[in-house]
Amino acid sequence: MNPVYEKLKHCLEAVREKTDFVPKVGLVLGSGLGDYAKNLEVAAEVDYADIPDFPTSTAPGHAGKFVFGYAGAARVPVVCMQGRVHYYEGYDMTDVVLPVRLMGLLGIKILFLTNASGGIRQGFSAGDLMLLTGQISFFVPSPLRGENIPELGPRFPDMSQIYDPSLQECIKACAVKQGISLKQGVYAQTQGPNYESPEEIHLLRTLGADAVGMSTACEAIAARHMGIRICGISCISNLAAGISPQPLSEEEVLAAGRAVSEKFSRLVTECLQSFHTELGQN
Repeated sequence: MNPVYEKLKHCLEAVREKTDFVPKVGLVLGSGLGDYAKNLEVAAEVDYADIPDFPTSTAPGHAGKFVFGYAGAARVPVVCMQGRVHYYEGYDMTDVVLPVRLMGLLGIKILFLTNASGGIRQGFSAGDLMLLTGQISFFVPSPLRGENIPELGPRFPDMSQIYDPSLQECIKACAVKQGISLKQGVYAQTQGPNYESPEEIHLLRTLGADAVGMSTACEAIAARHMGIRICGISCISNLAAGISPQPLSEEEVLAAGRAVSEKFSRLVTECLQSFHTELGQN
């Protein structure tokens, strides 16, 4: 058995020893956004530390556990990743995407990615929410590098529409329903942990990026490889280097997440209920 897949199966067995909950939507909560899990009717929690060989999240604002529960009046079965693992923490890329792959094996049909990012496009402000319409990922290694795992997906998966068009329409409709202004744009992932230089931001803007961060794109590739439908929202936590007059800091990112937590929670819950209908669950 492929060692990456064998490790993944061991993680699956460890989680299943603690809960038999079957989620339909996986929600990855980015920096400063982890409090959303408090909105769930919680059925079970599993700390990453209690899963053998599971990568541990060390980034500030990332609690490091799975929260299983039901969202909204429709009681949508959800698993929240309360804290993700980043490539800059020193992990191999297969470990960075292991949690997303694990959620796929647990049963999710939709992956809802969230993050905090630096705004590149003119007109963006700290506190804006941006619907992810596409991504630029070649600044980090592909999570599919190496021997393919056929149990997860094909050797050369298509990436023409990583972010599901139907789910994007759902999110836009939910934002209108909740009276929330929603930007749209392309997200670029860089390696980190340092923030980008003004020259790098200029390059990213030239390439067509609207926001930049240190996560998400690799997770989307791994999930798309598995045939999972993907959508995402980015919290613009600050303006990127060369645009912002102030030095960038982790405290600014976390503060922005806290500032938008109320509207973020309303939008995510509305979206989850909309996805419930999208999945044909009554």
